Amino acid sequence: MQLRILAAFSAVALSSFASDAGVHIAFAAPAQLGASAHVDVARLYDRSYRGRGHAPETGEEIFRATCAGCHAADGKGAPKSTVAFAVPVPDFTDCKATTPESTVDYTAVIRDGGPVRGFSRIMPAFRDLLTPEQIRRVVTYMRTLCPEPSWPRGELNVSLALVTEKAFPEDEVVLTSTASTRGPASIENHFILEKRFGKRAQLEVDVPYGFVERPGKSWVGGLGDASIAAKRVLYSSSGTSGTILSGLAGVVLPTADARTGLGTGTTSFEAIMLGAKLLPARSFFQFEGGVNLPTDVSSAPRSAFWSGALGKTVAFSSITRIWSPAIEVVGSRDLVSGAPVDWSVVPQFQLSLSALQHVRAGFGVNIPLTQRKTRDSQIMAYLLWDTADGPLLQGWKGRCTGCEH
Repeated sequence: MQLRILAAFSAVALSSFASDAGVHIAFAAPAQLGASAHVDVARLYDRSYRGRGHAPETGEEIFRATCAGCHAADGKGAPKSTVAFAVPVPDFTDCKATTPESTVDYTAVIRDGGPVRGFSRIMPAFRDLLTPEQIRRVVTYMRTLCPEPSWPRGELNVSLALVTEKAFPEDEVVLTSTASTRGPASIENHFILEKRFGKRAQLEVDVPYGFVERPGKSWVGGLGDASIAAKRVLYSSSGTSGTILSGLAGVVLPTADARTGLGTGTTSFEAIMLGAKLLPARSFFQFEGGVNLPTDVSSAPRSAFWSGALGKTVAFSSITRIWSPAIEVVGSRDLVSGAPVDWSVVPQFQLSLSALQHVRAGFGVNIPLTQRKTRDSQIMAYLLWDTADGPLLQGWKGRCTGCEH
């Protein structure tokens, strides 16, 4: 999520209002623009537009009145020589940077200012200047500045479930861990690197490693079977009830030492269909279904697997940190005659750790519903870093002075 694209409303906007209102404001360095900047903007805006009886009404008019000073009328950003910023002004017509953002994210930063997500105070809060409806209109207009509507929208990037993989293509690093709660103890970890390419494609590398308890309370550990997979979005639609469907194909390599029991000892191919559907009130349903086809069925059977997660995202603080409780149902079956179907339920939640929301954690418990004598419950967790948002240690502390929501 490149929310920094909204963190550069500048002194140029102030000077634009001042010019219309007959007031002169000297340019200030970015670090000098404080939280009170939006108050000056509001006063000048009122004198310049409302006082003349022709306040901007459409999203485009509001954008030109409040944003174009820095971001230019076409949204491509004013040149550095004009705005005097140390970094270039972002380009809202850059689909790669803007489409991963959700409308909720745009709204939060425009309404409450850059600090709400750990950004600079250069971006003031506009909640005292623009009504919620005006903010909605300007965000809707900003969404049209990407000239290629085939890019999937950020709303479809729903919370990562503990089992079901996301259909949305991402730039992420994910660390997962699963621990058995009974019987021979085991801990299975995965280091997952995801890299997005273009509008709809993603490459994924998964390197598992784990530890298994042996008789006599000794432990053995090592690498599991690593995999590489390609994901591609097949269909996406925007809006509050949007849908996304993706296909994933991958190969699992026998990289584990057979003596550790952490791998199958054979190469396997995977084919998976992934999807998500947006529901009212920031709820969502996501699902996956696929097959695992080993090349040597004497080492591992062919199998089918499926899962679905129903969840809801809720903001719980003034700096818009969020959590997403969900319930996930998981099933699998070996494709051999007479094999049972294994069912599990996974209550869980995801929590954003940083104000920028680029670092998140998930926790849950995988509870078997069938074959409970031979299948144990498992504690599951992950840590996710959205690398496209910025450095790992950036944007952890947020502030929302004057927030009442």
